[in-house]
Amino acid sequence: MREISVLGAGAFGTALAISLARSGRDVGLWARSEQAAANMQARRENTPRLSGKCFPDSLHATSDLTAASEAPILLMAVPMQQLARFAEESKTLFQHKTLVVCCKGVDLSSDRGPLAVLEDTVPSATVAILSGPSFAVDIADGLPTALTLAARDKERVEHLQSRLSTDNIRLYSSLDPLGVEFGGALKNVIAIACGLAIGAGFGESARAALMTRGFAEMQRLAFKLGADPTTLSGLSGFGDLVLTCTSEKSRNYSHGLKLGRGEAIDPNVTVEGVATAKAVVHLSQTLSVDMPITSTVTQIINGAVSISEAVEMLLSRPLKRE
Repeated sequence: MREISVLGAGAFGTALAISLARSGRDVGLWARSEQAAANMQARRENTPRLSGKCFPDSLHATSDLTAASEAPILLMAVPMQQLARFAEESKTLFQHKTLVVCCKGVDLSSDRGPLAVLEDTVPSATVAILSGPSFAVDIADGLPTALTLAARDKERVEHLQSRLSTDNIRLYSSLDPLGVEFGGALKNVIAIACGLAIGAGFGESARAALMTRGFAEMQRLAFKLGADPTTLSGLSGFGDLVLTCTSEKSRNYSHGLKLGRGEAIDPNVTVEGVATAKAVVHLSQTLSVDMPITSTVTQIINGAVSISEAVEMLLSRPLKRE
C-alpha cells in the first residue's frame, strides 16, 4: 500500500507526485486512462503534461483506482468541474480517508466549492485543501514553492503539514479552509480579466487596478460566505493572485490574453476561471455581493459585451470611496 496517492495525472497532480516521491514517500499517481498510466510507468514521465520531468523510483503510475485509493492520504487533483461526479462514482473507496483538495474553482452546477462537494459526498472522510501560488513545472523542477494547507482541525492539519511538506514545497497551515478554497478559486477570474487588459493593449496600470479591485471583490465574497477575509491576504489569495495575473504560465491569464488579442481559443485546454466566473456571478447575485469585474469577465466570455464596451461599463460606474 502506498503512503500517498495523487488522483489525477494532470500537470499539477503529476508535479505534486514527483515532489513527494523525490522527498522519500512511496507515492501512487492515478490516471483514468489505462494506456496513459502504462505509458507513464514505462517511460517514467508524463510526456503529454510534463515532458522531460523524470519520475523518481518511488513514484508508481496506475489506472487501478481501487488500488490507488488504498493509501490513507488521497490528493484529489481532478479538474474542479469533474470533482462532484468523480467523488459520487467513487465514494465507497473514499470512506474514512483523508482527502486533500488540489483543484481550484466553484462547481458550475451547484455553486459549491470542492470542500463542500467532498464533505457532502463522503461525510466520513477528513477533508483538507492545498492551495497557493504554484506552477506545475516549477514544482516538478524542484524549485522553491510555498503553499497553504487548510483544515478545520488543528491536529489534523499539523499532521498533514508534516506528511506533505517536501524538499522544495514549504507548507503553511491554516484553520480557515473556506478562505483558502475561495481565494484559490476567485483569483482565476481576476487573472482572466488581467489577461484581457494586457491582450487588448490597456497597459500595466489597468492590470494593477484590476488586481487591486479584484482582490477587494474576492474579500467581499469570502466574508459573505463565512470565511476570514484576512486569509485571502496570504498565499492562497493575494500570493496566488500576483502569480496568475502576471505570468503567461497561467492558463487563466493566457486565456484572457488570447481573448484580448482576438486570438483563437483551444477548447481542449481546461481554464477553470471560465466556469468559476459563471458560477460566482450566480453566487454573488444570490448573496447580494457586488462583483463588477467578475460580472464583466463573464459577459465578455459569453459574448454579451465587447471588450471596449466592458471598459466603458467599468469606468462609468459611480465614484466611491476606496
